[in-house]
Amino acid sequence: MDRIRIRGGLPLNGEITIGGAKNAGLPLMAAGLLTDERLVLTNVPLLADIHTMAVLLAQHGVAVDKPTNDGRTLSIGGKITNTEAPYDIVRKMRASVLVLGPLVARMGEAKVSLPGGCAIGTRPVDLHLKGLEQMGAAIRLDAGYVHAMAPKGLKGATIVMPFPSVGATENLLMAASLADGQTVLANAAREPEITDLCDCLVAMGARIDGIGTDRLTIEGVRALHGATHPIIPDRIETGTYACAAAITGGAVHLRHGRIDHLGAVVRTLNDAGVEVTQQEDGITVKRLNGLHGVDVMTEPYPGFPTDMQAQFMVLMSVAQGAAMVTETIFENRFMHVPELNRMGARINVHGASAIVRGVPCLSGAPVMATDLRASVSLVLAGLAAKGETVVSRVYHLDRGYEAVEQKLAACGADIERLPG
Repeated sequence: MDRIRIRGGLPLNGEITIGGAKNAGLPLMAAGLLTDERLVLTNVPLLADIHTMAVLLAQHGVAVDKPTNDGRTLSIGGKITNTEAPYDIVRKMRASVLVLGPLVARMGEAKVSLPGGCAIGTRPVDLHLKGLEQMGAAIRLDAGYVHAMAPKGLKGATIVMPFPSVGATENLLMAASLADGQTVLANAAREPEITDLCDCLVAMGARIDGIGTDRLTIEGVRALHGATHPIIPDRIETGTYACAAAITGGAVHLRHGRIDHLGAVVRTLNDAGVEVTQQEDGITVKRLNGLHGVDVMTEPYPGFPTDMQAQFMVLMSVAQGAAMVTETIFENRFMHVPELNRMGARINVHGASAIVRGVPCLSGAPVMATDLRASVSLVLAGLAAKGETVVSRVYHLDRGYEAVEQKLAACGADIERLPG
């Protein structure tokens, strides 16, 4: 397996181009199942998860072509010939469950393996299934697979979510676009990726009101058509590199980054002593003086995102004073803490909260990634540490960050990939 070696202590200065959002691209690719016509996506990130979704769509008979040489445009379309999403593909990435709603809406049936992905919690799909049941689908669980049947099509329904689940909102939104009648999704997730999916579906002919709010009203249509849609910039990649600039004391311009997509991340960075400025073509991030400890709690958007928790914890590990980091979304997302403590951090976990007491400097060490965001947090720690850090199991990193070592090296980091 590949590893990444970092010799820390160097400030980052320069420009990093932010790619298309993985968490927007995956549901947008699944939306290609809603029509026989071509859905063309631009600004596609070159990531392992995108490749996995392309393989899954091909399993259903849908062609995923790259009409441009750079691979950042995908053309998706074709007849659905198979409604089963098998375990050997779905286990690699839990976003694979997003094919469930489109398949049932289009074909009247689906057999989808229960998902896998990072080991950061159970993340059940019960909200997806309950919503589809309210829309008239018969759901049966058998041998690790979800069997969903709606031979006469889905019907509009009012669905009140007990929690604003991003995945359930996306799945039910796509299913409702082809359902008979009106569907209301109350307490829906409001993440920018949801808005991006809505905008794409509208371009395909869907009728959706309340875009950007927690109440989406969808009038089902008989068929959707093709469209061309650009994927929004990745707000988590933006936030990650903002933390990298802050933790090293440099100044970095994040091309295509958008403050309006970052929600509470910018406010939290400001409170910690980091200046974030919107420019015409992106945002600029620099540390003002010393870093200050700031308490943070993960919440649904526009609150502080769980996908930024590990990166922010690294930042707090070298800040003055103490900070409390509370995780409310996933129950097993502190697996990076023992690795950070091996590098000299002072972090104590108490249930769903971690107390971080800042230290003057971290020390390089061999560490092991456990999930996607934990892996990039260890890279950030290596950038700030004295000595050499080697991060193992970086295949997690490749699921969500494109060319991370090249982007950081271009801004002055001493970082390289070591082939496994």
